[in-house]
Amino acid sequence: MNSLSQKMMQVWARLGPSFLPFADAATPDLPLSRLLRLSLFQVSVGMTLVLLVGTLNRVMIVELAVPASLVSIMVAMPIVFAPFRALIGFRSDNHRSALGWKRVPFIWKGTLVQFGGLAIMPFALLVLSGMGEASKAPAWVGQLAAGFAFLLVGAGMHTIQTVGLALATDLAPTESQPKVVGLMYVMLLVGMIVSALVFGALLEEFTPARLIEVVQGAAVATIILNPIALWKQETRDRSRKTNPIDQSSFSESWETFSRGGNAIRRLVAVGLGTMAFSMADVLLEPYGGQILHLTVDATTKLTATFALGGLLGFGLASRVLSRGSDPFAMASYGALVGIPAFLAVILASTVSVPFLFGFGTLLIGFGGGLFGHGTLTATMNLAPENQRGLALGAWGAVQATAAGIALALGGIIRDIVDSLADNNVFPSLLSGPAIGYTTVYSIEVVLLITTLLAMVPLLRRKQARMPG
Repeated sequence: MNSLSQKMMQVWARLGPSFLPFADAATPDLPLSRLLRLSLFQVSVGMTLVLLVGTLNRVMIVELAVPASLVSIMVAMPIVFAPFRALIGFRSDNHRSALGWKRVPFIWKGTLVQFGGLAIMPFALLVLSGMGEASKAPAWVGQLAAGFAFLLVGAGMHTIQTVGLALATDLAPTESQPKVVGLMYVMLLVGMIVSALVFGALLEEFTPARLIEVVQGAAVATIILNPIALWKQETRDRSRKTNPIDQSSFSESWETFSRGGNAIRRLVAVGLGTMAFSMADVLLEPYGGQILHLTVDATTKLTATFALGGLLGFGLASRVLSRGSDPFAMASYGALVGIPAFLAVILASTVSVPFLFGFGTLLIGFGGGLFGHGTLTATMNLAPENQRGLALGAWGAVQATAAGIALALGGIIRDIVDSLADNNVFPSLLSGPAIGYTTVYSIEVVLLITTLLAMVPLLRRKQARMPG
């Protein structure tokens, strides 16, 4: 790193213990400056998430006039690789490497794949929308190109995040590992907030050329941030070339993992709660633009508001859980907060108060932060000692898959309900431009109630750490 980067990292390291949740995870062997540098991979992932579920979905639906159902499917396509996160984590746990690394090769490959997807994505989206000269291309060309770009970004993002979190836990002492992973997720939210503000400012005056510049700038940022994050983090072990850590197959390791700590029940609760908090992700910005008539800059800032709420939720959860509180109870509190949050978003369209919409978005992020931290901490506490990558991969696979399915369903349900409303299927009292959006938000309230019911058996039992 150059001298400026070193000075900035030192400033962050000095401020971290006072203002960053989980900053106390630092140790003499793993100082906060090194942890913050490692967390840059989460910044690149957060930046990509803002593009996928924030900026690009608004641009495609409003500025490029792409149907919301098609946008939802495109944004959800990265979930194709989400179920493989557990396998990716397992492979990185047991990787044979002539160079002596087990995590670095996976993160580097993921970085290249994510870079490639972002590099071609803006051109694919312009062809998909049929703007200008792109209108001469067949519709299937744009759909195929955009789908391929989203698939590449998803594959890279899932690989980077799964193995990066496993590397973070490798570097930390056992007692600090949950805090280290929590710090990584705080930095993910920080990356989302900063990226949302930057993208919103750059796209305030939307043009196709500016869209290309922004998305390809994100690609360049990915290829810069991730190598900096990896620099001299993982110790090289030449014996790994011939002596992998574990000879067990993936199915055997999965069976061991799933037998203890109510793992399957926990994963079901994670899936339900994630769907509840994620179904509206692809619709919040279009909702603000079409129903409340907010600008691109204003709606993009909603993503920053959502991430800020998540950051506050993680911070509060960090303080409470560090005192030994039940992580399942924390996750339940997050679901409880989500119910009035979505009701506030629904009410905002009725009374036409943008502030109420923003406040509801902040609460959604806050509740999601409590829920995510609670389930993540429970996963780390109950994971077998030699299966950190598998445990994080399983949690991430369920979370990402549930989020992707919810994203796709959100857009499809909105379009179906709007179509039925246009054909006068509903009474006039229930018709209107917001009916599709509010239907999705109402479903999310029902899902949150279902999540609370699913968490009850977990709250009644005191779990113990599985033997390694």
